[in-house]
Amino acid sequence: MGQIPNIVLLTLAALSFTCGGVFMKQSEGLTRLGPSIALGALFLFGAGLQALAMRREEMAVAYIFVLGLESVLAFVFGAYFFGETVSVTRVVAVGLITGGIVLLHQ
Repeated sequence: MGQIPNIVLLTLAALSFTCGGVFMKQSEGLTRLGPSIALGALFLFGAGLQALAMRREEMAVAYIFVLGLESVLAFVFGAYFFGETVSVTRVVAVGLITGGIVLLHQ
């Protein structure tokens, strides 16, 4: 079996961190046990995936990719799960972040 491509590892890491963020919000400041455990497990899993990808990727590219994608996913998840505000300004900002991620991988 071949190696998992870095882009897959980094994307899964960002998704894991973002899902962890959803549980962080649901943990109510780490006062609810189930969501608190889930966020810890997801953050640990995400860090492990990112560490695997960083063996074969420049740190700046890997780290910024994960943070950028996590930002975009947090915006989408916040709007979808928590009814957070979606404005033209925020959509443009997310577009700029996405453009920066794309440019990193050129």
